[in-house]
Amino acid sequence: MINNNKGTVIWLTGLPCSGKTTLSKEIEKYFQDKNLPIQRLDGDVVRTTISNDLGFSKRDRDENIRRVSYIAKMLADNGISVVVAFVSPYEKMRSFAREICPNFVGVYVKCSLEECKRRDVKGMYAKAERGEIGDFTGINDPYEKPSRAEVVIDTEKGNIKNSLKKLKKLLGQSIKD
Repeated sequence: MINNNKGTVIWLTGLPCSGKTTLSKEIEKYFQDKNLPIQRLDGDVVRTTISNDLGFSKRDRDENIRRVSYIAKMLADNGISVVVAFVSPYEKMRSFAREICPNFVGVYVKCSLEECKRRDVKGMYAKAERGEIGDFTGINDPYEKPSRAEVVIDTEKGNIKNSLKKLKKLLGQSIKD
């Protein structure tokens, strides 16, 4: 049930290079255009700031998501909507975020491994395949597809405009103007 006194937490999950950051920036712009408070939390940015002490082991990944979940909760509890763009590969931690965050909207940013590799301008997938990077999601660490998501956005088959339209329809039901 949506509580209009609290912000909405829009949690984007998907493989690296699936389009989470691109979509999160568009969601942020959507909220800004409506003059609604929004905070975007991006995995790459958080990894270089509040989680710069963490690696990519399962334990560290879980701790990273735990921290972000609490930040999102605190913001949402104070009426600020949050768009979270994290690989968040494990179902258990996404469920944790869903349990503690008010007005949680789970978004699975779906994209095939092959397409994510093609989009990878940093060459991280290739490095992981060569053994230069360990614990890389999709190569030598699992990605558990969401068992429940309010919306699935297939960035491989649809364009960003259509994806955002689908999400806006859902968000229109959960945010107050």
